[in-house]
Amino acid sequence: MIGSSTCFLTNKQCSPGEAVSGGQMRKTVYDFIKARHPDFKEDSVLSQDAFNQLMSEYVASIVEDEIGELSGMEKEVIQSIGHNEILTENVEEEEDRAATFGERIADRVASFGGSWTFLIIFFIILFVWIGFNVAMLQAKAFDPYPFILLNLILSCLAAVQAPVIMMSQNRQADKDRARSEHDYKVNLKAELEIRLLHEKIDHLLIHEQKKLLEIQQVQIDLMQSIQKSVGPQATQAASAETATRPV
Repeated sequence: MIGSSTCFLTNKQCSPGEAVSGGQMRKTVYDFIKARHPDFKEDSVLSQDAFNQLMSEYVASIVEDEIGELSGMEKEVIQSIGHNEILTENVEEEEDRAATFGERIADRVASFGGSWTFLIIFFIILFVWIGFNVAMLQAKAFDPYPFILLNLILSCLAAVQAPVIMMSQNRQADKDRARSEHDYKVNLKAELEIRLLHEKIDHLLIHEQKKLLEIQQVQIDLMQSIQKSVGPQATQAASAETATRPV
């Protein structure tokens, strides 16, 4: 039972359901808080917010020991663990909502330019253009061989289409970068949560073993007390039986 409901760090009252005492913490977490606050004891109490803040610092120390200085993404992951927040989100939808009108046009142009529909329409127009001008060559075709006007139009199309496609590719690269960063944050959080879960399980096992040892010791004490109480009675009964036995 938690005797006091005053937070050790903030000195504010907290409800017993939200209070966490030092005796309820895992040994590694307790030792970490003890190193930071030497006056902290097993009967000291922390509010849930204070405990979450210290847990964030504890996880940050674990990550710093393994990978060195923390980046912004890693700090965000540690903060989400301390506040029990969810990191999973749809990155592509966020990127699409933040896209400008020009970026949306670039995506559609790049999508259409890389489809079979565009190639089929392009070749149909090309063949019609060439066929019409070859057939009309005798009657003053508007673009006779070697089709200079067609070459000019194709050059202009390529000059405009290339930067538009590059804009779409740059946006796709930003999506891939955001997706990889999001995957890294989720994987890092999962790894840290699993590690904390292992510590919790080890903590529970140690406490269960202590309880089992205490129960065994109580059973041994009971058996010894029973033997002590039964021993003299058994000796008297044996003596009485020997005395009444005929010689």
